[in-house]
Order: sequence, then C-alpha cells, then structure tokens
Amino acid sequence: MSGLSPDDGDQSTTAVASVRTRLLDALDSADSGHAATAMLAVVAAAVAVLVSTGVFPFRSLNHDEGVYLQQAELLLAGKVFLSPPVEDAFRPWFFVESDRGLYSKYAPVPATVFALGKLLGGYTVALVGIAAGLVVATVSLGRELFDARVGVLAGVLLLATPLFVVHSGVYLPYALTATLNVAFAVWYLRGERRESLRDATLAGVAVGLAFFARPYTAVLFALPFVAHAVVTLLRARAWRVLTAGRDAVDTAVTNLLARRVVTAALGLAGVAAALGYNVVVTGDPLVFPYLAFAPEDGIGFGERAILGHEVDYTVELALEANRLVVTDLLTEWVVAGTAGAVAAGVGVAVAVGRARAVTDVADGVSTRVRRGLLAGTFLTVVGGNVAFWGNYNVLGALDASDDGLIHYLGPYYHYDLIVPTAVFAAVAVVAGVEAVRRHGRRVAERDGVDPRAIRAVGAALLLVAAAGVGGVGVAAVDETVDRNQEVTQELRAGYGPLADGGPEDGVVFLPTPYGPWLNHPFQLLVNDADYDDGPVYALGDTHELAVAAAFPDRDLYRYVYAGSWVPVDDSTVRGAVKEVERISGESISLTATLGRPDGVEATTVRITGDEGSTYLVANDSGGPLTLHLTVDGDTLRASGDALASPSGDATLAVDDVDEVSIEVFVATGPASGYSYQVVFPVEREDGIVRALSPTVERCSVPTQCIPQGIGETPPNRGVDVTLSNAST
Repeated sequence: MSGLSPDDGDQSTTAVASVRTRLLDALDSADSGHAATAMLAVVAAAVAVLVSTGVFPFRSLNHDEGVYLQQAELLLAGKVFLSPPVEDAFRPWFFVESDRGLYSKYAPVPATVFALGKLLGGYTVALVGIAAGLVVATVSLGRELFDARVGVLAGVLLLATPLFVVHSGVYLPYALTATLNVAFAVWYLRGERRESLRDATLAGVAVGLAFFARPYTAVLFALPFVAHAVVTLLRARAWRVLTAGRDAVDTAVTNLLARRVVTAALGLAGVAAALGYNVVVTGDPLVFPYLAFAPEDGIGFGERAILGHEVDYTVELALEANRLVVTDLLTEWVVAGTAGAVAAGVGVAVAVGRARAVTDVADGVSTRVRRGLLAGTFLTVVGGNVAFWGNYNVLGALDASDDGLIHYLGPYYHYDLIVPTAVFAAVAVVAGVEAVRRHGRRVAERDGVDPRAIRAVGAALLLVAAAGVGGVGVAAVDETVDRNQEVTQELRAGYGPLADGGPEDGVVFLPTPYGPWLNHPFQLLVNDADYDDGPVYALGDTHELAVAAAFPDRDLYRYVYAGSWVPVDDSTVRGAVKEVERISGESISLTATLGRPDGVEATTVRITGDEGSTYLVANDSGGPLTLHLTVDGDTLRASGDALASPSGDATLAVDDVDEVSIEVFVATGPASGYSYQVVFPVEREDGIVRALSPTVERCSVPTQCIPQGIGETPPNRGVDVTLSNAST
C-alpha cells in the first residue's frame, strides 16, 4: 500500500491554514452592516408571516384586500376582465362593469406582486417579500445619506413602527408603493454620488412602477427629487450638449444629462404603461379605472362621491381632516408615537446642521441638499394629501378618535412618511450617543475620572432611555395589534364553518349586508377566475336559479348568520351553512309549520311576488300553524287548515322568474309580537316549475332576524319548512 509522505502532510496543513486565514480575513473585512441588514430582513419577513396569519387570517376591515386578491386571481389566469357565468350574481367589490367584462378599479401592479407570491408558494410570500424589501430599502437609505449605524438603526425603528407592523400582514398597496418609492430615492441618491448610469436606470424603473401602482402617491414622494433633477440640469446648463456637442461640454455635465434622460425615460415609461392600461380597460388614456367606477372620486376640492357617499370637500374640511390624520400619524402610528416624531424632528435639525459644518463648501451643500430631499417628502406628502378626500373618509366621524379605518389600519395614505421618520429618528439617536461619548471624554480629561467609568455611566443612561422609548414603541404596536385581533375574533365567529373556505365542490350563496357585492364584507371568500377551482361563491337572492343551472353538478349551500355584521361593535355574529335543495316538476309545493303559543291575539300571512301580494288571516287562537303553497303553471295558491283569505281568493300570479316571500306576523299582545320570514326563488319554463329550498328566519322585530338552525329555538318559535315536487 502507498501512503502520504511527510512532505505531503506539511503541504496539506499549509493549504488548510492558508484557506482558514483567507476566510478569517474575508470575515474581518466584511461589512457588518450588511449582515445586520440581512438579519433585519429576516425579522421583517417573520413579522409579515405572523401578522398575516395571526392577526389577519380573515383579512382586515379594509375590503380592498379582496379586490386586489380577486384581481390577482384574474392575472394568474392570464386575464384582465372577469366574465361571470351569471350576470349580477358574481360582481366583486370595487369591480367596474364594461362590455368586455368586469375589471378592478385599481391598477394591476399590486395584484401582480400578490400573484407572483402565490406562484412562489402562496400569497403570504408576497407580503414577506414586500416587508423585507422595505426594511432593506430603509437601511440602504440611511446608509446612503448618513452611515451604516444610522441605516441599521433606521431598519430597527421601522420594525417597531405600528403602521409598518399592521400593514406587513395585509394585501393592500401602501407598503409595496412605499418600497418602490424608497428604492427610487436610494438609487437616485446613489446615482448622484457615484455618477452611475446603472443606478439612474434602476431609479427610473422604481419610480415608473410606483407611478403605475399608485400615481398620486408616487408623484408626491418623488416631487423633491424631481425638483432637484430639474434644478441641477438648469444649473449645469446641460442643454449645451445638444447645441454645442458632447466634445464641447464637460464630461460631468454629459453624464448628468445621461442620468436624467434615462431616469426620466423609464419613469415616463411607467406613466405610459398606466395610460396604456387605461386604454385597455376604460377606453380612454386619461380615465383611470377608479374614475370609471366613480367619476367624482378624484383629487381636488368640491363635490366628491362614491356609491352614494358624498361630501362637499371644501378646503376648510380638507385642512381639518388632514390635521387630524397627521396628528394621529405622529402620535400613534410612527415608531414610539410622539417620542419618535420628536426624535425625527431633532434628526432633521441635526442632519442639516452637520451638513453646514462640513469643511468643503461644495460637498457641504451637496450633503445638505441630499438630506433635504428626504426631509422634503414630509412637506410634499402632507401637503399633497390635503387635496385627497380619502383622508376624510379614513377618519369616520371627525369628532370620534376611535372611529373609522384609521383606528385599526392607521393613516395609510401617509404610509411613505414612516421611512423618513425612522431614518431621521435614527440620526437623532446616533447623535445622542455620540454626544454622550464626547461629554464623557471631556469629563474624563478634565477631572481625571477613569474613562471606563464614564463609558459605563453613559451606557447605563442610554440603556434606560432605550428601554423607555422601546417600551413606548412596543406598547404602541401591541395596542394597534390588539384592536385588530379583537376584530379577528368577531370575524372568526361570523365565518364559522366557512373559516376554511367552505365545501370544495359546492356553490355557496352569500348574504348581502352591504349591498350586491361579493367580497364586501366576505373578502376571505374569493372566486378563482374561471369558477372551477374550489368553492364558488355567489350573491344570495340574486338569480339563484340561474346560478344553480350554471353549476348543475355542484351541491348548493346557503350561508346565513344572526346578528349585525359589524366586527367593531360589541355583538358577535353567529354563522351557519345550510344545504339548498333543487326542486322541479310540473308543480311544486311548500309546506310550513310555524310555532305559536296558545292564546295569540292575531296571525296574518302576507305572500308577495313580483306580480303582487295576497293575504291570509288565521281564524284560531294559537298553537302550531300550517301553511300550504302550491305553484302550478303561472299561479300560486295558498291555503291552511286555520287560514282564510279576506278577499276569498288566496292566489297570486307568478312571473317566469320570480321570488316568493312569505311573512307571518304573530301578535301576542296589543303592542307585542314576532314574525317569520320565508323566501325562495321560483321560475317557469316549458311547463316545468323550478325552485330552491327557502331561507327561513324568525324575527323578534323586523330588523332583528335569526335564521333557522342558528342558536337555541325559544319555546313555540320553531319552524319546519319542506319544499317538494307536488306532481309526483
């Protein structure tokens, strides 16, 4: 056998030692700030997962989430327009009707990102990417304008920002647009420092996408940078490149013009994409989808309206609403609330002061301007939002601090400002640390105190301050999370058996407490674009028989609930899923046995259809009441052992497609009583009558009804309804 020689062993040892030395050198030279950034990105990703699954498993109070996810389903199917199998029965919230189908009132960029997340493993993946991306962009912005310490600390402060935490787990566009805006700022500033065409290109891509996602938001954030771009071009007289030629102009000016051209061109490409999308969906490049949905929902003052909600948005009202919104932002929704806002203000002053103290005047001006661009976003975002009436709507009642979406989801139209707040607050903290160190060194030199003791005292003071500020920050995050978790508990009870989506092979008819919309409020229940994957959700009491005919091989169900679907009140909704039967024949019959106590004063029955009404009156004094209805041809006949018609003819004409409603009122005293409501659809075609089993409710008062099968049935309040084929 052959073995290694001593020389071979020495060479191996030397090689291992060399590799180890190089590895250690590489680790020593690595920027610890990048490692910290990666760790913060991982934390942000974890926050997004925890918030989306733990705080918002049933989505938030903002029903726009369902809009974006329905739009994402469309895009995943390669579609822009939704083509429901039955008109009016499948219209999602905030979708616009057109000759080519239904389309979302929102731009497709956020939905595209959510769709990409689903392709990579699930919608939550998109939230993970957005949260991590925003933290990385924030750290990069702090590093670019200041140093690695400020950048990393800004990322930490962003993670402790309530508005960031809450929105990390919701499918809304504000965090995504902020990520694009901050990325634009980083690449723009970096491109200026490096004179880099590559960075200028990336800046143009980012601002173009931001405009396509949310045009007004992107413009407000970019305004200081756009102003800087224009002023620097004018100051450098860059037009000389066009008139005198490149050889006659300084290379720096040529590079400046090239950067501006590429950034502007790609930014305008985003504008062109947005206008082109408008042509596709609305037919007019200047009519955005949200204006096609509600023409008076635009930017500006005067009459503003959407879906019957309208207001005269005067300048005075705008200023008052935005004062309240900005106050809420600075006291509750930025990091550490008021303390964080004050720290950010100090940070702005410190940043400008340091720039003025720079020895090199030219460099000092550049530093001051660069930092001033970020500070300028406070002015443009706050000032520009005055003209947007959404800030009035997000408040709810202006005189109630706990009303409106702002109480749960924050002032999200000002979301972009949490990044400069975190950056400048980090500047203030770092400046404070440096001031303590400098003072400690002076004391040590003057009084002969051991520098280690000074450092220990300073560290202790900083720890106490950090603990205090950190406690405020954590408390602010906990409070906003707790509010939303209370809402989630209400939603969990309300969804009940639909919490996991519902029957895979079924069609589920949903109630319409907020009007004829899907995903409003039931935004957890989203149809796929082709209505063939998983449960199908349709509007209840809206062409139900046509829906049933469109899905002949699926079982039918009806979701019902008791209570008021207002997740922020003190009541809890109880929900249930009831199976729905299909009945057809030459005639159909409904038999209802309705519980009544003995000794009732009166009982009246009203039967209503599209063609009119008929009445019956009970001629007994109480006990169970039986009602029979038969639909034969175009006539409905009503009868009962203890019922009689005042007109002598209890019949009703039935339309080709009709909805029959039965209301039974039981008077138990001079001013007391209760009622039953039974509703079912019916249609006639080619001598065949078709119907679906009815919804049945008992009502203590007309506005407080409990569907059959929910909760305990009070004595003598039971209902038994059967629908059968009377021709067999």
